[in-house]
Amino acid sequence: MKKNYHRKYGLLCLIMLSALMGFAQSGSISGRATDEDKQALPGVTIMLEGTSQGTTTDGNGDFKITGIAPGTYTVRAQFVGYVTQQTSINVSTGNVAINFSLKTETTALGEVVVIGYGTQRKKDLTGSVATVTAKEFNKGSLTTPEQLISGKVAGVQIISSGGAPGAGNTIRIRGGASLNSSNDPLIVIDGVPVDNRGIAGVSNPLSVINPNDIESFSILKDASAAAIYGSRASNGVIIITTKKGSAGGKLKVNINSIQSVSNKTGIVDVLTGDEYRTAFTQYLDKTETDPAARQAKLGLMGTANTNWQNEIYQAAFKTDNTVSLSGGIKGLPYRLSIGYLNENGILKTSNFDRVTGALNLSPKFFDNHLSVNANFKGTLTKSRFANTAAVGAATSFNPTQPVHVAAYNPDQPLSGTNTNLGGYFEWVDDKGVPLQLAGKNPLSILEQENNTGYANRSIGNVQLDYKFHFLPELHANLNVGYDVSKSHGTDILPPTMASVYTLKGTTSKYWQNKQNKLMDFYFNYVKDITRISSRIDATAGYSYQDWIRDEPAVEYVSGLGNDPKRNPTKTQNTLISYFGRLNYTFMDRYVLTGTIRTDGSSRFSPENRWGVFPSGAVAWDIKQEPFIKASKAVSQLKLRVGYGKTGQQDVTDNDYPYLAGYNRSDDATTYPFGNTYYNLLRPNAYDQNIKWEETTTFNTGIDFGFVNGRVNGSVDYFIRKTNDLISRVVTSTGSNFSNFILTNVGDMESKGIEFNLNLIPVQSKDFNWDLNFNATHYNNKITNLTLSGIDDPKSPGTPAGSTSFTGTSLQYHKVGYPPFTYYVKKQKYDDKGKPIEGAYEDVNGNGTVEETDFYHHKSPNPTVLLGMSSNLNYKKWSLGFTMRANLGAYNYNSIAANTGYGDALSFANFLANASSSINKSGFLHNQQVSDYYIEKASFLRMDNLNLAYSFGKVGKLTDLTLSANVQNVFVVTGYSGLDPEVYKGIDNNFYPRPRIYSLGINLGL
Repeated sequence: MKKNYHRKYGLLCLIMLSALMGFAQSGSISGRATDEDKQALPGVTIMLEGTSQGTTTDGNGDFKITGIAPGTYTVRAQFVGYVTQQTSINVSTGNVAINFSLKTETTALGEVVVIGYGTQRKKDLTGSVATVTAKEFNKGSLTTPEQLISGKVAGVQIISSGGAPGAGNTIRIRGGASLNSSNDPLIVIDGVPVDNRGIAGVSNPLSVINPNDIESFSILKDASAAAIYGSRASNGVIIITTKKGSAGGKLKVNINSIQSVSNKTGIVDVLTGDEYRTAFTQYLDKTETDPAARQAKLGLMGTANTNWQNEIYQAAFKTDNTVSLSGGIKGLPYRLSIGYLNENGILKTSNFDRVTGALNLSPKFFDNHLSVNANFKGTLTKSRFANTAAVGAATSFNPTQPVHVAAYNPDQPLSGTNTNLGGYFEWVDDKGVPLQLAGKNPLSILEQENNTGYANRSIGNVQLDYKFHFLPELHANLNVGYDVSKSHGTDILPPTMASVYTLKGTTSKYWQNKQNKLMDFYFNYVKDITRISSRIDATAGYSYQDWIRDEPAVEYVSGLGNDPKRNPTKTQNTLISYFGRLNYTFMDRYVLTGTIRTDGSSRFSPENRWGVFPSGAVAWDIKQEPFIKASKAVSQLKLRVGYGKTGQQDVTDNDYPYLAGYNRSDDATTYPFGNTYYNLLRPNAYDQNIKWEETTTFNTGIDFGFVNGRVNGSVDYFIRKTNDLISRVVTSTGSNFSNFILTNVGDMESKGIEFNLNLIPVQSKDFNWDLNFNATHYNNKITNLTLSGIDDPKSPGTPAGSTSFTGTSLQYHKVGYPPFTYYVKKQKYDDKGKPIEGAYEDVNGNGTVEETDFYHHKSPNPTVLLGMSSNLNYKKWSLGFTMRANLGAYNYNSIAANTGYGDALSFANFLANASSSINKSGFLHNQQVSDYYIEKASFLRMDNLNLAYSFGKVGKLTDLTLSANVQNVFVVTGYSGLDPEVYKGIDNNFYPRPRIYSLGINLGL
């Protein structure tokens, strides 16, 4: 027994000695991981490629892997939000030291994309997401943020309401998905979903953001990408990220100044004074047989040749200046910017004045486990609004009369007006009182009215992201934000204005307070599981957002000394949400994303309050497959398929659509009780069962890249269906309710294809050329618009709000047609192609032409959107341009329709002017419901042309760049109106887009 014991003991010793010798022959790797500012990075995953050996860095960024067999290995350092780094080393029997310095994986690098509630690696995306960074922004004198990306993204259409200073822009992603609910995309600025409904006192709520502060845009277009925002994502999401400082960085001062001059690009073609005199004489030859009456009419003509459009427009100056300071002080990255903009409009008296300030602080605490990102933006604006009625007046006011007249002459009242009308020519009666039915002097409309608005807005948030010490893959994120605005304004029309002469002037005042409060909290877990070649990115959270609006209903009051009556109203709506998202990646090539969000909206009754919005998507990164991975020709090839549901509750004009409401009658509608008359209360029609509008989207796409990425792009095909449309429909005839009711009435469908292509034709040390081309083709139509689901084929549909001069509805929502389809009569033409006055086609085929012979004809919505941009860089020179094209849209030329006929020349006791279209049509009488005035409005527009020279470092300057820019360079179109790009297609009183010439200087200190 004893002998056997010694044998066993000896064998055990040999085994242990062998193990110790083997361990002594193994090696180790140790080192440290830091960021670009040499700050330690805890939680970085350090792995040996092809093995299961690995570790994570500790709180000081240090790591060590032991027990490594001798050999050559590839060591990979990977951390969320940073570019993965790897290196090859040889391990022997000792320790090998290696350090990693990881670079931030920012949106500017294109590796990480900002999405809802966090970021995601670009290669892990399964939805349709487009990113535009500062390098790719449009250049020039840009007042509002959305102008930076106009024409840059497939499927995104940005239409300005006109050329007014700070003018509002309509943004549509894939055409919009609603009828009477908002079609605006959700806009998120630094994590705060902002209220993009109008702010009183400013024409564009986004004009309070300084474009110079913006770093990047992320556009989430399909349900898979946007469903994390649930009820607010039916029309897509635009995420705006602003610029930040860097930890440990030296103070950097940047001064950017742009000076601009704007000019009108053209005028509406109307009759000149001489042309008018000829046309008027010919008109009287056809219509007036009484010599005395004819002579009286001729006596109304003047001798002037006034171009009223030249009188109302001017060359306008604009200055835009921004100073920013950025850097880091003892681990506190910061960026502070102050901007000042003053923009005069080409329409006289219009002006926009803006002061902006932005502060970002992004420190880290507890060994970089707690990240703080604080953003504060504030804006003060003052707007002088020019009355755009002057634009229409300038096309219709008589050109034979002068702008100003001498003092009042009682013996010649029709020759002009007295100083009681400001010295402006106006049509008056024999007592010198302005004729109310006559057009008003365009210059008087501008120069005598003072409509001024003031708006203060602040948007801010503090976001805390904590990475758990015991589990660095898990983050807790708290985001608390706000969006508040206060505004007021006054519109004064003095008693010398012809339109309010009998009222002795009018005054109206308004004010508005808006509060938007936000609280988001979510967990995010990201883990690379190397043993099964997987990566998990999971997010779950809660969101609370509350909007309060306090504003009065203001009545116009006669007499400048009176104070307007106010009926203050306060309204509120709240949104509570729970959301979750899982992104799973297998073998770096197969990706699965699932998202769900549950929203509760106070706009619906408790029975219909909650909506559930799920989505799912898959992606296959074909480039990572062994059979193509080594290909040098193909640099990217990924297939994406997604399906999801989003909601809509953003009713634009009513926070309580499910509750009964009443309107107070005006003073002209009262009920006598004894000797006293009382105002009545009229009930509004309402639907207590109104519920969520729901949009389902199917999207499939492919991302491609060739020749080392010098040719890359994407193709997406989508089908979007909206059910339970929230729409305004006519109430039953004879009911005691208001004319319309807001309810769920039908469905709409859109289909489209998007194509995006990026090219680098030339790439060398001194010369580089980048090209981008994008195209979108889509069609949308209403598939159901009745409560019963059965459409009456004889019904024209629901009026869409736009009317002709005579009050006839011109646009309708109708099943089988796009929204806002025109509803007009079909014009007949003679053998020479000239329209026959009063002759229309028998559309319904009953053998007679009657009032019911209207038909649905064309749409203002384009079917094809094209965008192209180019940027050439040669040494220190750069030259770039951006172009856009819209195809398939049609406009109703309201100016030609309202003034392009003989009767428009003369009225009972005053004269007007006519559109030059009268020479082509020959119409004698009003034909405003004719499809003759619906014109094709396709166009090609060069938005931007930019030339810059960078001097680089000059003396103490770290950078000096000079630039020259032209905006709205040219437009190619067959449309006869002033501008073919008119939102919703009704071309009337349109503030022209100017051509802007700019010189800029950028200094870095």
